[in-house]
Amino acid sequence: MYNQLHVTAIIPALNEQEAIGQVVSALIAQQGNHGQPIIDQIIVADNGSIDLTATLANVAGANVVFEPKRGYGAACLAAINSIVATDVVLFIDGDCSVQVSQIILLLDPVSNGADIAIGSRCLGYIQPGSMSLPQRIGNGLIARIISLLWQAQVTDIGPFRAIRYSALQELAMQDRAYGWTVKMQVKALQQGLIVREIPVDCLVRVGRSKVSGTVRGVVGAAFGMFGMIVRLWWQGRQADKASLPI
Repeated sequence: MYNQLHVTAIIPALNEQEAIGQVVSALIAQQGNHGQPIIDQIIVADNGSIDLTATLANVAGANVVFEPKRGYGAACLAAINSIVATDVVLFIDGDCSVQVSQIILLLDPVSNGADIAIGSRCLGYIQPGSMSLPQRIGNGLIARIISLLWQAQVTDIGPFRAIRYSALQELAMQDRAYGWTVKMQVKALQQGLIVREIPVDCLVRVGRSKVSGTVRGVVGAAFGMFGMIVRLWWQGRQADKASLPI
């Protein structure tokens, strides 16, 4: 619990046996000012792993749900659907690319009125080797397009973020692929939610990335995100036209 808010951490994972136990253990170890655990529940969404990801996550203390159909959004949705009750949902990767102690940086603005706190690697420290050049270019381009189309300051579309559970329900997330983070940020802007960007560190991940580790992965993710932006922009225009008086 953090500032009287129950916090659920969601970790989408695919073949992360080398790191998942460390991430879960680090989350469990995070304590508030009075020594109480900050995270009330940890849900690892195993996205079809063929290694020991699920077993090691469970041994470390996480609840594990399974979503065999591949897709970042699909894994997130499986975890969300297993939540019984919570106040805040924290999304964090299971590859040790995040400084787990920095969860407080995201939970603090949410506990003080923000609907969403996005961890911005671009505003923080990026450890050499943690983000490939194509990944940096693609991330920056997508963030810039969102900023221009929705007149907001967006510097990163990274997955490390905290959101009020009520806001998450309001967004009615459905994307099952790589457009998940983009859709969450854009829909939040469209619906007038309070969004904060917080500087966070980006560390070299443990193991090979399923996305940025290959050219195919980077290109596929970029096209998925750009396609999501186009759809959301078009839907917004159509909604604006429909609201005009005849």
